[in-house]
Amino acid sequence: MKKNCLLLLGCLLLCGIIARAGESDRFIQSLKSSNATAFQANGAKAPAYIKVIRKWNGDLCEVRVVNTGSSPVRLKEVVIGEVGKVLPSSTPFYAEGFQMLSQNAGTLAKPESLGNYTDAGHYKIPQPDGYLAVYNLLRLYPAGDAQVLVGYTSSNRFVGKFYLSADTIKVVMDLENLELAPGKEFKLEELMLLSGKDGNNLLDRFADRIHHFHPRLEFKQPPTGWCSWYCFGPRVTAQNIYDNLDYIKTNIPALKYIQIDDGYQPHMGDWLEMGNSFGGNIQQVLHSIRDKGFEPAIWVAPFICDSNSTIFKEHKDWLVKDATGKPLRSDEVTFGGWRWKPWYVLDGTNPAVQQHFQQLFRTMRDDWGVTYFKLDANFWGAIHGGYFYDKNATRVEAYRRGMAAILKGTKDAFILGCNHPLWPSLGLIHGSRSSMDIKRNWSVFERSGRENLYRSWQNGRLWWNDPDCLVLTGDMPDNEFNFHAALLYATGGMMLSGDDLTKISPERLNILRKAVPPTAQAVAFDNTNFEVGKVTTAAGKYIVLLNWQSSPQKLQVKPDKPCEVINYWTGKSLGKYTGSFSIEMKGHDGMVLLLK
Repeated sequence: MKKNCLLLLGCLLLCGIIARAGESDRFIQSLKSSNATAFQANGAKAPAYIKVIRKWNGDLCEVRVVNTGSSPVRLKEVVIGEVGKVLPSSTPFYAEGFQMLSQNAGTLAKPESLGNYTDAGHYKIPQPDGYLAVYNLLRLYPAGDAQVLVGYTSSNRFVGKFYLSADTIKVVMDLENLELAPGKEFKLEELMLLSGKDGNNLLDRFADRIHHFHPRLEFKQPPTGWCSWYCFGPRVTAQNIYDNLDYIKTNIPALKYIQIDDGYQPHMGDWLEMGNSFGGNIQQVLHSIRDKGFEPAIWVAPFICDSNSTIFKEHKDWLVKDATGKPLRSDEVTFGGWRWKPWYVLDGTNPAVQQHFQQLFRTMRDDWGVTYFKLDANFWGAIHGGYFYDKNATRVEAYRRGMAAILKGTKDAFILGCNHPLWPSLGLIHGSRSSMDIKRNWSVFERSGRENLYRSWQNGRLWWNDPDCLVLTGDMPDNEFNFHAALLYATGGMMLSGDDLTKISPERLNILRKAVPPTAQAVAFDNTNFEVGKVTTAAGKYIVLLNWQSSPQKLQVKPDKPCEVINYWTGKSLGKYTGSFSIEMKGHDGMVLLLK
């Protein structure tokens, strides 16, 4: 009787502790104590002999799925844990997407897509009815409580994701209907679960653990340069490159990498051939870049080809297949591509494709002299809904094997991932595009700006962020160009010009000159309003001010000590201050202040 009373008292005390705990603590306790469930390819629960084994070691969770029976089972996914009716539906969150162009924020009840190209909508990645599927990293901000970070610290084989609804969060691993044989096991990706008031500290710990599985590809400083796409698009010519190269050499030689973007090739997939419209020998242009003291850079989309390409016509056996064994048309399962579509996909699990990748990039690196590769359309290398040469490989493995082969060919060159599967690229790229394509209009400045700032924590931790090009020519008011320049400067990441610089004004050229080199450190903003942020570099202390509103507003600046305030772009002094002060900002305006 006494023993039962003590047990009852213990249960009551535990219930009392849980009831008094904050929402963050209750979320963590609920997740750790919830059951894990495996599901078969047909959606039914897996038989009892399929065991999901979770091992918590503090903040880290190791997960294995073991077949203890005598029959093989195809598994769709594993729900590692589930939390229901703990956090209010009004809880704000931020979550990553599977591919680079997808990000989500808002609240659990009213999620918002930060970009235009969602995983489920644009890329047609399946998600369950009634839930939003997000990937890789989930940050929760319960009102008045500690932040919660739930994230996958590895991405070697399986896709880690979360299913969100107004009252439920599921932590899920996609097993892609792979067969688990008797006596065998799947080791899943590691999960990390953190909470605390200091979000930067949580991200530091998270990034450090990612490095345990995926050491960062080191590159000393974020690159600077010039890109042909946003001034010439696919109609770029050799003469366009020569004209801007001469201008850059004379006026702004700090733009080190001269990047020829999409348009030089005759078809997607035929990267060593030259399109008729380019009007020059691509190798000769690249060698001219080197001869004038700059670094040759080029755009390549290695995982795709179009139906008119030599690759497609001569090597159909290299391509990801559909259920009938024919080359998979990408538009049957996802976005079909933006030029010469539908695209077909080179299979990274095929040894012949791996050899092709090595030879292709070795030729571009050694013979063409390219030292910077912008790898675009990398998402297709991890395409869903297809069949690979290696029947036991996942889409993450297909992509990572292909990228490993590419890295062997590129050697010491800088690798930028663009339109890539984000977490599967960990440890395989030096730079990562962090927003949608830039366009010369306010709505894109605003939308891509938020995408970049939500991801600014990755800069210098996982890779160098590429916020896309700084564009300073066009029919837009000065204040909006100032906003765009200040925001890109705040990312601390790569800085490439996207203008035909032969047409830039002296005033805008001065801004471009001041924007390079980048700080290599992201500005720390007070909150996700992203209005006032600070960064300290070897050159001094800087304040970035951003007015997202269309109407004027005053923004408060609180320097640590008395200082003179300089407009960084113009060099003009705004006065000396001994305490906090306010700056009157136009609508859609931005400023970078140097504190002396």
